[in-house]
Amino acid sequence: MKRKATAIWQGNGLEGKGTLTSTSGVLRETPYSFVTRFQNEDGRTGTNPEELIAAAHGGCFAMALSFALTGAGFVPDELKVDATVTIEKVIDHFEITGIHLELTAKVPGITEEKFLELAGTAKAGCPVSRALQAVEITLAAKLV
Repeated sequence: MKRKATAIWQGNGLEGKGTLTSTSGVLRETPYSFVTRFQNEDGRTGTNPEELIAAAHGGCFAMALSFALTGAGFVPDELKVDATVTIEKVIDHFEITGIHLELTAKVPGITEEKFLELAGTAKAGCPVSRALQAVEITLAAKLV
């Protein structure tokens, strides 16, 4: 199985602009630029690679946890994951320095101990977490 997206960039790094398009059509010539990546905190004028990593990681982790919970006999009512990717300037370049997953879950019948165990296993084992092992990934999990 392979997944594909296309990035087109025109111009220099600081003033140029690009678009991102995915096979599914979720991204369709979605704009991105230096401004949308490093200066526009509200994200309203386009996307950026870090936002897309956050969405991919949050989605992958939620699905992995759902499988883990179901396999252990617990069907979640809801798993809400806020994923935050931190990018910082380090000397003369930018680096992703961490990813934080904030989980709020409604899972009938599970103990907090079992919930935290399964959440930790899902965080470590989801394919996106494995791909992003070069940075610290933290998890705050809350059962409601």
